[in-house]
Formats: sequence, structure tokens, C-alpha cells
Amino acid sequence: MSRAFLIVMDSVGCGGAPDADQYFNGDVPDTGANTLAHIAEACAAGQAEEGRSGPLKMPHLDALGLGAAVRLASGTEAPGLDATPRGLWGAATEISRGKDTPSGHWELAGVPVPWDWHYFPKTEPAFPEDLTAEVCRIAGTEGILGNRHASGTVVIEAEGARHIETGWPICYTSVDSVFQIAAHEDHFGLDRLLALCEALAPTLHAMKIGRVIARPFIGAPGAFERTANRHDYAIDPPAPTLCNWVQDAGRPVQAVGKIGDIFSMRGIDAVVKGPDRDLMEALVGFAETGPDGGLTFANFVEFDSLFGHRRDIAGYARALEWFDAQVPRLLAHLRDGDLMLFTADHGNDPTWAGTDHTRERVPVVAAGAGVRDIGQIAFADVGATLAAHLGVPARGSGRNVL
Repeated sequence: MSRAFLIVMDSVGCGGAPDADQYFNGDVPDTGANTLAHIAEACAAGQAEEGRSGPLKMPHLDALGLGAAVRLASGTEAPGLDATPRGLWGAATEISRGKDTPSGHWELAGVPVPWDWHYFPKTEPAFPEDLTAEVCRIAGTEGILGNRHASGTVVIEAEGARHIETGWPICYTSVDSVFQIAAHEDHFGLDRLLALCEALAPTLHAMKIGRVIARPFIGAPGAFERTANRHDYAIDPPAPTLCNWVQDAGRPVQAVGKIGDIFSMRGIDAVVKGPDRDLMEALVGFAETGPDGGLTFANFVEFDSLFGHRRDIAGYARALEWFDAQVPRLLAHLRDGDLMLFTADHGNDPTWAGTDHTRERVPVVAAGAGVRDIGQIAFADVGATLAAHLGVPARGSGRNVL
């Protein structure tokens, strides 16, 4: 019985979104943002030499059609990504009103978001008084720290010492629909932080805030470090997704990375979490020994979290090259009839203004479906196609493109 692997390279967009002018980083519209092409251009120009050198090297995904997907999505050449495709390739366009993680993943899994997300204003304070009071009530504190739009690493460095002194949680947001709480694992307590976020989540979800995110850290002032114990408390998907379709058909669904969080564990049988290098080992293991007929759904977040938001071009290029170098290990374990599809959920162009995601189309490349140009497709077509491959009924809005 065939298996399916859906692997999301978080934020690895390829430009060309037709509505990019409606999305912004500060005052700058996302028109022209192109994560892959701009990284490749910077590498070719010698502007991404830290820890790597020369043109962007992604021969394995490029052989499947990655460079062709960039050209299809945006009409842009990505230097170094010029192979003749030997796999399935195309580009997907999102219709959900957002450039965030839940919107992208849910729509890839067949279910576009039918509502507009709520966002907190870029003011100080950013949060309404009743929400702040609820945080304090649940946490048992007299106040909170932060209360503004901020980068997670920056706000922890700025507020960490006072957090240790007062015991108050550090609360912050971004241009995404999120409410994030950072707290020290030793001084505040990891279990206490997770319980706080879980208790707050229903209030935030009722406001159509997409995620409450626990951001634990360790260390001392000047040397704080976030840990791998992050947990996202996401609002439930608006309808059954690919994960549910597969599970309801009696097939196993294995989640790698933050997929379990994104889907609130709906339709998920097992989950593996950790840093991307550990996740790759888990994914290789699933490819080697995973059960017939199942879906493995993986997210690799560090492109986005470590390099995209920080506008680190060289770091992003290193991550792409590392990931590409692992692809042969994955493909070596494909069985006859398996389909392994690589895509992304949005963009996060490290050459762009600001620190937010960028509205982009995403590449779709796959092994196991022969040489096939699927052209421009919808995000939801990915879920429908994987469901058809597994022979389970699709209940979303997409179409099978195979």
C-alpha cells in the first residue's frame, strides 16, 4: 500500500503571489518578495559567505524541479537552480487571508481559512487591559512584561533580568496573529508556562488569534537562550483536514516538528518534536520503516525562525544547503508507489524590509510521480492530491493534480 510524505520547508517561498501588494512589512508591500530567488542572487553575488561560499547549492531539490518552480511562480531566475526537472514540479498559490503558519498548513491540507485573523495593534501597550488582567490572574502575578510587538530574542534579552527579578511573564506579539509568552524554565518553570498558555488559549482563540505560543528560555542576562520546548496552542482548523481524512480511513498519520501543534493534534496519531537536525533523523527513520498506507507530515521551522525573521541571508542559505544534502537519504527509502512532496507554507525573504513573513507563492516538487509539470495550482490541491494518492476520500476544496 502506497505511502505519502508531505514535507514543509517553513517559509521557503518562491515569489509571484498575485495579491502581494495587499501584505506589508512595515510600510513596504510584499510586491516582489522572493525568498528563494533573492537568496540565490545574494549567494551568486558573494553576499552570503558566512559559513558557506559561492552560488546556492541545492542540486537534489533542483533536480526534482525547484528552479523550474521559481521560474513558474515569479518569472525569475534563481542563479544555480537551473536543472532540467526530473520529478513533479509546480507552484502553489494561497487564497487564505494571511501569511502565517496555520493558514498555510491548513490550506495545504485541503482547508482554506474562512475568517479574517485578529491582530494586535503596533502600540505600547499592545494588549487590551482585560487580556492583561486575565494573564495576571492565571499566572498569579501583579503584572506582565513586554506588552508590545517584538522579536522574541530581542524581548527576552531586554526583559529577561526583570522577569527573573519579578516573576512576571514576558508577553509579546508580532504582525502575525499570535500571543507569545516567554518565561525562564528554571525561575518561572516550564510546566507553569505551558499551563498558563493552555489556560489562556480559549480566550485568545475566541478573539480569532491564531496561536498562543510558549517560548521557554534558559541562561543568565547577556546569555539567554531559547530552548526546544516551545509549544504552540493553535486554534482548531475550521473543518477536517488531510490528517483527519487519512486517519478516518484507518491509516496512520505521523507528525514531525510542530505539525501536531498547528493542527491541535486533530487527525494525528504520533508526533516527534525537536530541532531540525533531530527531526531529519526522525523523518529518515519514518521513510525507512514507516507503515504502508500512512501519511507522514513534517515541518522544518528553522529556515523561518532562525534565519528568515532575523534577515540572515547566509544563515538561510546554509540551512537550505544542509536540507538539500539530506534529500538523497530520504529518497533512498522510498518504496514503489510512495509519493514524497516538498513545499512551503509562505515566504520569509531575508533580503526584504522588516522582519515579518512575505506573501509569496510556494514551490511544489515531488518524487514518486514521474516527470510531471503540474503548473500553477492551489494550496488546497496539495491535500487533495495526497489524499487521492493514498486512496482516501478528500473532503476539502482542492483537486487532484496527478
